Amino acid sequence: MSDAEQPKIIIDDDWKSSAQAEKEKLAQAEQQAAQAAAEGKTPGLPEQIGFKEVISMLATQALMYMGAFPDESGRAMVSLDVAKMNIDMLGVIQEKTKGNLSEEEKKMLDGTIIELRHQFVEVTKAVAAAAADGTLEQMQSTPGQPDLGANPGGPSLKF
Repeated sequence: MSDAEQPKIIIDDDWKSSAQAEKEKLAQAEQQAAQAAAEGKTPGLPEQIGFKEVISMLATQALMYMGAFPDESGRAMVSLDVAKMNIDMLGVIQEKTKGNLSEEEKKMLDGTIIELRHQFVEVTKAVAAAAADGTLEQMQSTPGQPDLGANPGGPSLKF
């Protein structure tokens, strides 16, 4: 190839400065992560865990076991017993904190429990319908998959 046919790489000052800024940002993030690790903290986690974080954690666990979040294989896991246990724990918190919450915390907790209970009923109906029409049995008999049983409140199911 002649010099005229050679592709030319043009590096402008804007690209250089943005690349340098990105490099500095990454170095700063690494430094903060190392500092947090040295202090025994996990980067990305809140410094203090409060009431809202506890409620969010239990709600997320309940949703996960109702199949809201697929696993790494792309399939949703349903374990209604575990989902119900997490919703029931939120109910215990609701009962034991009655009269001790701010209005915002009370609304958050009450709304979360109502929504999770509604979702639980819908997922339970869907699992029962899948068991009734044979869809659940077809999913369970997939080669290489464990036999999970057709009991809607029983073992974990993957969809």
